Amino acid sequence: MAKNRTPIAAALRPIVTAIDRSSPIPVSVQLRGALEFGIATGELPEAMRLPSVRSLARMFGLSPVTVAGVYAGLRDAGLIESRVGAGSFVARNRTDMAPEFEKHRELRRRIAELVRLGAELGLSPAELAARLSSSPGLAGCHGLRIAVLSHFPATTEIYARTLSAHVGSGDTVFAMTFDDLKAGGPPNADLIVTPRNLVTDAAQLCRHLPVVGLTFIPDEATRVSLASLQPETRVLAVSYFPHFLPLMKTGLQRFAPHVLDMQTMARDDPGLDAAAAEAGVLIYASGADYLAERISGAQTAIEYLHTPDPRSIRDDLLPALDARRAELITQRGESDAHQRLQLV
Repeated sequence: MAKNRTPIAAALRPIVTAIDRSSPIPVSVQLRGALEFGIATGELPEAMRLPSVRSLARMFGLSPVTVAGVYAGLRDAGLIESRVGAGSFVARNRTDMAPEFEKHRELRRRIAELVRLGAELGLSPAELAARLSSSPGLAGCHGLRIAVLSHFPATTEIYARTLSAHVGSGDTVFAMTFDDLKAGGPPNADLIVTPRNLVTDAAQLCRHLPVVGLTFIPDEATRVSLASLQPETRVLAVSYFPHFLPLMKTGLQRFAPHVLDMQTMARDDPGLDAAAAEAGVLIYASGADYLAERISGAQTAIEYLHTPDPRSIRDDLLPALDARRAELITQRGESDAHQRLQLV
C-alpha cells in the first residue's frame, strides 16, 4: 500500500496547487479540468490508481457527491475506468482516444497563451477566470435572471436598462416594483438588485433569493442641473418617501456642495407648502412630480432622477453576479452527480 501512495501524492501535487479557491470558477469544475489535463499530458499516467471518492473529497474540501460527479464525467469521456473492489484508474491510452488527448493538449497550450496575455494586461488569474466565466460562450449556459426592484415602474425600467449594459450577454435583466412583488410573490429570478436603502424590504419579501444593494447617484441631466445652481439660491428638495431623504441629501451634497441654503423634506411634511413657496428652486424626486405644477413663474423646478453609481456596479454588482453564477453552476453539477448516483 505504501508504495502506491507516494506516486499518487506526487502526481496530484500539481493539481492541488493549481486549484484557486478565490476564483469564481467552482472548485469541482477546476478539479475536473485539472484531472483531464493531467491525463492528457501524461502527468497522471495510464493505469495509475486514483484516490477514492472520499479521499479526494477530503483533499479538496468537497462533498463526496461532487467528486463522484467529477469521476462520472471522466468515466463517460473514457478518461478513467472503474474496477469493482479496486477503485478508479486512468484509462489505458487507446488509439481511439488519441485525438481527444491531443485536443486537451491544444487546450492547455491555448490557456497558457491566455494566461500570458492576461498577465500582460495586468489581470490576475482570478480576474481572468471571472472574465472567462462571464464570457459570451458561457453566458448562454449559465445566464442569470436579474430582477431590478424599486417603487416606480418608469424609473425601475430605466434602472434595468442601465444595468443591462453591464451584465453578461446571456443574462436577462427585468424591472419589478414592490407592488408587483406584493401582488405576485417572489419573481422567477436568480438575483434581486435594489437601491441600498431598500435592501431590508426586498430581503423580507424575497427570503430565498440573494439581494444586492446598489448605491445610486443623480443621473447626468440632474448632475448638470445641480452644478448650474447659484450658491445663494434657496433650494428645497422633496422626496415621496421619507426613507429616501438621506440618499437624496447625500447626492445633493456631493454634486451641489456650493449651495449654501438647501433643505430636504418629505411630501407629507406639514411645513412643505410654506417651504415650497419660499424656495427659489424646487427639486422633486419620483412620485413628487405633482409639485412642479404648483411653482410660480419666479421659481425653477428640477426633477431629481438617479441612476446606479458605476463604482457600485463594479464593486457590488459584478462580484455578486460572478458569485451567484458560480454557485448555480456548482448546484447544477451536484444535482447532475446526484442523478447519476441514483442511476448506478
